[in-house]
Amino acid sequence: MISTSARLLRLASLLSTRPTWTCRELAERTGVTDRTVRRDMARLRELGYGIESDPGPWGGYRLGGGTRMPPLILDDEEALAVAVALREAALSGVLGSDQAALSALLKLRQVLPPRIADRLGEMDAIFVHTPRPEGRQVPPGVLPALAAACRRGERARLSYRDHAGNATVRDIDPYRLVHTGRRWYFVARDVARDQWRTFRADRVVQVQPTGRAVELVDPPDPALLVSRSIAGVVYPLYATVRLAHPMDQALRLVPPTIGTHHPDGPDATIVEIGGNDADQLATYLLGLGTTLRVLSPDPVREALLRRTRDLCEDNEGVQAR
Repeated sequence: MISTSARLLRLASLLSTRPTWTCRELAERTGVTDRTVRRDMARLRELGYGIESDPGPWGGYRLGGGTRMPPLILDDEEALAVAVALREAALSGVLGSDQAALSALLKLRQVLPPRIADRLGEMDAIFVHTPRPEGRQVPPGVLPALAAACRRGERARLSYRDHAGNATVRDIDPYRLVHTGRRWYFVARDVARDQWRTFRADRVVQVQPTGRAVELVDPPDPALLVSRSIAGVVYPLYATVRLAHPMDQALRLVPPTIGTHHPDGPDATIVEIGGNDADQLATYLLGLGTTLRVLSPDPVREALLRRTRDLCEDNEGVQAR
């Protein structure tokens, strides 16, 4: 007969594999009596597992939410996936602070079997990360608070600072969180303005639930709303270019977060892209690595031609030597 500790771990693992188990099924799997299973379930509850049960001969046990974080039973692939995710969270700062992710990763690596630790070490040796982009980070605790507000489906009070640093407090109906790869955005309906809005998560100061349930009517596509909001930022200069690609390919070259797109027949797309100056726009267009025509303005076209000529001259000089 296996030890009590090993049996408890076995029971916790079984409960996580399917919605419900009868007492008899668990007894057969662990090689003990029904009475022992009931005692073991009481021990698991003491450890923090949220064990729920239904009375009667057809009743059973299932795993619910506990009172505290209990031990987790992970297989090799699950443990590796969790370790990689924690490392990426720590490197990217996606949670607003890398300390919690680093602490959890260190605890996990201490108990990883050598076969999994070796695989993680191999991945560490191969992956190269660029420096984290400068900018505001999401304050610790803000993302979980925003996610909880979306999940509860109730009106909340949002303390927020706009791009100029002005503090506002507004009632919002939460909907979704959207991650663009660089920033987190919060999509919600501004109650006072009766408009769907996007809010940068790094500018959120506090989220307070009001307890008032709301039913969202015709919510927008959150990713599309964020894309349009980002593309709608006012720049000092705009370039209109024609890409020799249909709309679907043009959207892959220039994401909707960068420019606005309009089809120009079945095989071309007109894109308007904003930037700080002509040189910046020329650099971006040259980096697309595709056939394009600058329709306007002239300074962007001239900057692109100048950069292209310089590139050709540099390479001709190398060939001559």
